[in-house]
Amino acid sequence: MAEASNLLRAGDRAWIVDIAPDRIAALAAAARAQTWSALVEDVVPAARSIMFRAHTSSDMGLLADNVRNLLATTDTEASAASPERAPLVIPVRYDGDDLAEVASTLGMTVEAVVEAHTSAVHRVGFFGFAPGFAYIDGLPELLKLARRTSPRPRVGAGLVAIAGTQTVVYPGGTPGGWHLIGSTSEVLWDINAATPSRLSVGDRVRFEAVE
Repeated sequence: MAEASNLLRAGDRAWIVDIAPDRIAALAAAARAQTWSALVEDVVPAARSIMFRAHTSSDMGLLADNVRNLLATTDTEASAASPERAPLVIPVRYDGDDLAEVASTLGMTVEAVVEAHTSAVHRVGFFGFAPGFAYIDGLPELLKLARRTSPRPRVGAGLVAIAGTQTVVYPGGTPGGWHLIGSTSEVLWDINAATPSRLSVGDRVRFEAVE
């Protein structure tokens, strides 16, 4: 359980609280469902923390009180904050430039790598690095690899890659040091859309192999 002492000030309008990774999605969802969420300009989950940014500095005291109360009650309230959405199925053509090397490094066949990746249920942990860059948790332990020693200077949109215990679908135009295992035609990040990202923190994801 997070303690009030973990509540740290970030500038004049935000609080940051350290949270166990497996509680972040539920806590962020619960915060957005509270009546006091009108005080909050943004809730920003990260790998091991959440930032709550107030609209004005005058709201900071009241926001701190509400966040502390949420931390004390989230175990019982977060699961009921909203119904969980069905997993988003992302079709993937497993033809990535690094797929053969990944299989060789792990001592597996390409088919076994694909089977392991598609059989797991993944979950969006947080966003970072660049707009639309979702860190998707749930990569099976047998596919765990360190990032590439030589990052690519630019990776195109829709390329699917793995590193550590996570998967990412590149939003496009960023450098990338993850291992490319495939590609998808699904557009998960569109800056011109009313809601640019199709993914939200806590969403479940399934990857499905296609030809």
